[in-house]
Amino acid sequence: MPVLSVQNLSAGFAGRVLFSCAAFDIDEKDAVGLVGANASGKTTLFRLLAGELEPLEGAVALARGAKIGYMRQQEGADSYRTLYEEALTVFDRLVEIERELDAVASQIAGTGATPERIERQHELSEEYQRGGGLTFRSRTASALAGLGFSAAEQQLSVSKLSGGQLSKLGLCKLLLSGADLLLLDEPTNHLDFESSGWLEGFLRDYPGAFIAVSHDRYFLDKITSKTIEIEHGRVTLWQGGYSRFAKLKSEKEAEKLRRWNNRKDEIKRIEGIIEQQRRWGRERNYITAASKEKMLAKKKAELETPDSALKTLDFSFRIRTPGPNEVLDVRCVAKSFGGRRLFENASFQIRKGERVFLLGPNGCGKTTLLRIVVARLRADAGSVLRGANTQTGYFDQSLGGFEGENTLLEELRNIFPAMTETQLRSALASFLFRGDDVFKSVRMLSGGEKARASLLKLMLKGPNFLVLDEPTNHLDIASREALERALAGYDGTLLAVSHDRYFINKLATRTLFLTPKGVESCDGGYDEYLEKSLAARAAETAKPAPKTGNEYFAKKERASRLRRLEGEIARCEDSVTGCESKVGEIGRMLSDPVKASDYEEVLRLTALLAETEKQRDELIARWEELHRQYENLCLEGAL
Repeated sequence: MPVLSVQNLSAGFAGRVLFSCAAFDIDEKDAVGLVGANASGKTTLFRLLAGELEPLEGAVALARGAKIGYMRQQEGADSYRTLYEEALTVFDRLVEIERELDAVASQIAGTGATPERIERQHELSEEYQRGGGLTFRSRTASALAGLGFSAAEQQLSVSKLSGGQLSKLGLCKLLLSGADLLLLDEPTNHLDFESSGWLEGFLRDYPGAFIAVSHDRYFLDKITSKTIEIEHGRVTLWQGGYSRFAKLKSEKEAEKLRRWNNRKDEIKRIEGIIEQQRRWGRERNYITAASKEKMLAKKKAELETPDSALKTLDFSFRIRTPGPNEVLDVRCVAKSFGGRRLFENASFQIRKGERVFLLGPNGCGKTTLLRIVVARLRADAGSVLRGANTQTGYFDQSLGGFEGENTLLEELRNIFPAMTETQLRSALASFLFRGDDVFKSVRMLSGGEKARASLLKLMLKGPNFLVLDEPTNHLDIASREALERALAGYDGTLLAVSHDRYFINKLATRTLFLTPKGVESCDGGYDEYLEKSLAARAAETAKPAPKTGNEYFAKKERASRLRRLEGEIARCEDSVTGCESKVGEIGRMLSDPVKASDYEEVLRLTALLAETEKQRDELIARWEELHRQYENLCLEGAL
């Protein structure tokens, strides 16, 4: 059953139509990716679905009682709350119920139980349990931890959070909202690999539907089973995640082009017959020509011209001079900031032709290490040796170097004075700067434009060693794929930091993982690194604990505690079952017409029901705590 239906939807601004005649359904539990070039209308579509915009035509119909959750960046963050308290506001209704239950309990204890109070207590208890009242605090803390917030960070004031942290907080609140349809706008922004993996698992298990706008193709492949594409003013629903959609689209376009070529050949053949018949000039020839002209008009009317390819980046990296065989040798490098040690003993080598990616959690120092490699920052210890004739090109994720009032054309002319204006304009066009775009002030360029301009500078410099820090940030999927093609054909050496796992898998010959104690190396891309990491963790978990003098007694004590917990858990389960049976029995008694007519008996049974339900809830909470202790103790024994 559809949770949302879109019918004949059209949208646009200032006389420009973004898309028209959009029609699709989102069913319960649908996992959908939304893709399209920048400015194609993805955010507009989201705002239409959320009811924030009115369409030019058409309608959006939401199923009765369904709720939409829309991720808005940095919204609803009150400075007087901690991060945890702000996340908990998603469950304000449950907190309100807790307060009212306490008030009702106080009234009953103070002035006695009345039918109204008992009934209200029963209603509130049922609503509290239906809403997840027993677990909402632990779920909130778990979600914050999954998105990368430590226990200490969860107690930070919201006013002290960075933009990235506020975005993650907004995502956390949305995920906890329990909406029937989530609208997620770039949800993996600001997430490291571990947090992205947690989010993928959360969404795979999510009971509702969601639509995710993302340039993270790896993420889309992991969590989506349908894809909505906005292109050429059309909104199309495809089956499959991103890779499946891309394959189906390519096949459809190839078939469309084949049919178009066949029709063009047929039209050309008929035009030749008409010309020949007219040349012969007899009466029957004119009749044949007229017949063929009708056929030709029909063929031309049926001719469906393939869509022209969207303009995207079209470039390649070329080296000016070959580099050395030994490109980079990093030995025992260490760096600290403000008394905090980021990393130490970072050592690795890179040889000619390698494409190496540096991975690690947010804040571990990856950008710092790259800046040390390109001599923009001094190391506290260790050395960085570059081979003779190594010419380094650096892409800075901060996209600096665009201050001042120069136009883009003037900026390039100053850096590359030997190039003619025709050459410069041609290079700019290959990076989608056409017409008046070349006269934009560099200071006014958007993030995506600065990223393209930075890549253009690197292409024109022709270095034999590229050092790239998050080069795919600000690029849409088509531009990322163009960059992948350019780097795949690059004859030089590459060292890069990226959170784009699809990008890494496409290009990496080796991955490095930065830790506080050094650098770990793995052949292959992200998937190979992940497989090796998981295998290492499994091996570490399987290791026997180091033997100590007290090992025997510790083992005996742990086994004894486990047995005690198992007994308590079993007794708790029996008690919960007993309470459930008692609740059912009381319910049947209240349904008895004879008892229902006895006011005092109904009052007694209602009070007994409330007391039994409270006892059951306390037992469930105790059961959850015992299970947590048991699992922690088992894990302690395994380690």
